[in-house]
This record gives sequence, structure tokens and C-alpha cells, in this order.
Amino acid sequence: MSKRDYYEILGVSRTVTEVELKSSFRKLAMQHHPDKNPGDKEAEIKFKEINEAYQVLSDGQKRAAYDRFGHQAFENGGGAGGNADFSDFMSDIFDSFFGDARRGGPRSANGRERGADLRYNLEIGLEEAFIGKNASIRVPTSVSCESCSGTGAKPGSKSRQCPTCGGHGRVRANQGFFSVERTCPTCSGRGEIIDDPCKNCQGAGRVTRERTLSVNIPAGVEDGTRIRLAGEGEAGLRGGPAGDLYIFLSIKPHAIFQRDGADLFCRVPIGLVSAALGGEIEVPTLSGEQARVKIPEGTQTGKQFRLKGKGMSVLRSRDVGDLYIQVVVETPQKLTMRQRELLEEFERESSHNNHPETAGFFGRVKDFLGGLGGTA
Repeated sequence: MSKRDYYEILGVSRTVTEVELKSSFRKLAMQHHPDKNPGDKEAEIKFKEINEAYQVLSDGQKRAAYDRFGHQAFENGGGAGGNADFSDFMSDIFDSFFGDARRGGPRSANGRERGADLRYNLEIGLEEAFIGKNASIRVPTSVSCESCSGTGAKPGSKSRQCPTCGGHGRVRANQGFFSVERTCPTCSGRGEIIDDPCKNCQGAGRVTRERTLSVNIPAGVEDGTRIRLAGEGEAGLRGGPAGDLYIFLSIKPHAIFQRDGADLFCRVPIGLVSAALGGEIEVPTLSGEQARVKIPEGTQTGKQFRLKGKGMSVLRSRDVGDLYIQVVVETPQKLTMRQRELLEEFERESSHNNHPETAGFFGRVKDFLGGLGGTA
């Protein structure tokens, strides 16, 4: 039976970026994870396919080989031929000079690899960003196996040193002018061999669990702020150190306030009479208090009032931004007969002094049209 295309398995195109690839992998892995589908053999098979496809496409060299030769690139005697051997040879040369750092994580001589870093997206409200909070999150991740204490060996048994590499995980070989180190083919770089693997983790030394963690969110965080929880990422292989967990914050849009850094903006409608005669209005602040704003006589739409120190908290500082109130003069609607009569009477008593902007605008329009007529 022929194997499915790796890109098709992950539901991505061949031009997919690393970020898009990882996002699709995580979504599918969560959907088909055996812990979420107990007893579902089809889900288990799909989960293995997803992992296999991601392991190849997330590695630059493996992806290039797969794009050129397909599944044969990873089969003995396949279409990759001498090119695959050359790729392995060059990979070993780079490993000998730069080690495993180029693959994104250290591997010790005994195969105890550091676990992967994890990302968690957390959405909070603007009020929570203002005062800070302690959030409780549930994170599905790999943790050290309780049965074998992360060793990968069955309880009561031990792993033994690899006879090929002597426990180093790598073997040295001479190829032409170069003396390079290769990953030990016997133990796959672990430095040890487990004859009797733990049944709970199948020798990996870690299992998937959902953990509940407490995250301290300081006051003043902004959209996109990243919080690092050291050692709370994926558990390392065979007792290796755990990776880190990165919390990426996003802030939900607010019904009243708009944020710009440490400043807040709020549009407040006021009546026509209040704008004309002046007065005072009460406006909300993010702290929950009410602030009074004096509206001068003749206030126009768009006029801003600054309330110093009523804005957003500043991260890791005692400073506070400002709150800007922008008034919008609301035109009366659904007038009664008496209201209409009063407005008509007001209009008859009005002069250019009551509407200077209107008078100025139409004066300029008259001059403009007059100029056009003179030109014609």
C-alpha cells in the first residue's frame, strides 16, 4: 500500500511556511491524539501519520529530500541514491563543527534531550490588563513518565551502555580528508540501549498529560506580550531537561475604550443643548470610577478633553497614561411638535454669529463659484 503524501496528511501546500506548518500540525495532533480518542484505532493511525509527516517536513534537509524524491528519499535503495548519501555526509560535517545547536536543542551524550518549547495563546480583557491577574490555564504537554521516572526502562530494570559508541551517542569515521562524527546507528544517539522498555511510555521516558498552571499577568501588559515559564514546556527524552512554556497574550476589544500604548480614548455623545450652553458630564474610567468633565459653551463635535492619570497602567512602572474624551454632538431625533416649533423659532432668531463655521464655509463657496463665473 502506497504512503499518503506528507503535505496532504497535514493539509498544507508545498509552499507552506514553518509557522503555518507548525500551526496545522498542532491543530491536527490535538484533534487525533489518542488521549482524546481512547480506543479509536483510526485516530491512533492518523496521529502516527501526522507525527511522521511533521518530523520530515519540519526538518529543512529532510523536506528538501522529500520534495525531490518523495518517500523513496528515506528508503534503502530508493530514488535518492548517492544524493542522499552526500546529504548525510554533509550533515555529519556540519554536526562535527557546530554540534546539535543547529537543530534547535542540545542532546547530551546519553541521549537525554531537552524538551521542546511550547506556546500557549491566552486572551484577556482590557480591565485585566489594567490591574493584572493570576490566570489558571490547562496545557496538554509531555511530562516525565511516572512509572519509570523518565528513564524509559521498565521499573526494576536498567538500560545498558551502547557497545558501538561506548555511551557517547556518536561514532567517529574518516571520509577522505575529513574526520567526522556520526550519530551512532545502534542507539540512535542515545548512548544507551533499553532491552526492556517501560510499557507506560514505550521507552520514551515521557507521556502526554494535561497540566493546570498558574500564570501571573502583571498590570500594563500589551497585546502580543510574551510571558516565559521556565521548565514548564515539553519534558525531555529519558530524563532530559524540560523546555519552556511561552504565554502569548492578546487583549479583547473593549466596548467603551480604545487603547494606544498607555493612553485610552473614549467617544462620548452629548446633547445639542449641552454642547451649546455648556455644562458637566460624568464619564467612566477603566478603574471603575466616574470622572467629571466640564463642557464649555459652544463645544463642537470632535473636541477632546484630557484626563491626566486616568489611562492605562504602564508595565513594570508606577506611571499611568491619560484618558482622552472625545465628544460627539448628537442631533435630536423624533421631535415632538413643540420641540419642532422651538427649533424653528431658534432658527429664525439665529444669525451668522451663532454658526460661524457654516457662514465661513458658504462664504468661501460663494467666492469660489463667483471666480469660476468670472473666468468663464
